[in-house]
Amino acid sequence: MTAGRQSVSTTKDWNTPPWIVEAARATFGGTIGLDPCSNRWSLVGAREEYILPDKDGLVEDWDAQTIYVNPPYGSDRERGTRIIHWFEKIAVAADRGSEIIALVPVATNTNHWKWYVYPKAAAVCFLYQSRVRFYIDGKEDPKGAPMSCAVIYYGDNPGKFARHFREFGAVLPLDNIAMPQPKGALF
Repeated sequence: MTAGRQSVSTTKDWNTPPWIVEAARATFGGTIGLDPCSNRWSLVGAREEYILPDKDGLVEDWDAQTIYVNPPYGSDRERGTRIIHWFEKIAVAADRGSEIIALVPVATNTNHWKWYVYPKAAAVCFLYQSRVRFYIDGKEDPKGAPMSCAVIYYGDNPGKFARHFREFGAVLPLDNIAMPQPKGALF
């Protein structure tokens, strides 16, 4: 589910467009250590890629210093997972010291944003091109995503993230956000 709506896509392989990959790579100093949501069409080019069915990004350890995450946005009925499970995994890796950039749907009213973005992330970029044109089977989808997307940064250098992403959207620091203690969060 995304912001109260069911995902209607027939594909799980919505690949990140090159301009986001390049900005993420620049933020990380040139190299992406891990892509836990990869597939054969991915443009990310991380040192290590987890690709189903051989390696499940929700099961494997995330031991890389730099991690790029473009998780499945809908529910995976076969595995019984949802996007909130990816946010939980991101939070664990961030707490261990990994620097993480995640491309996700804007769903500011959901528990995964309330529990794992506002209190955990360092910055968020609300993309001007809110309907990102993902790549599907190696080609740009001319229609764009059916939802608005944002890029979220977890790490100690939100200024560097802002420098590389501000041309693509409004970058907001989350270091001084006032909010109540989240209820029900796992971390």
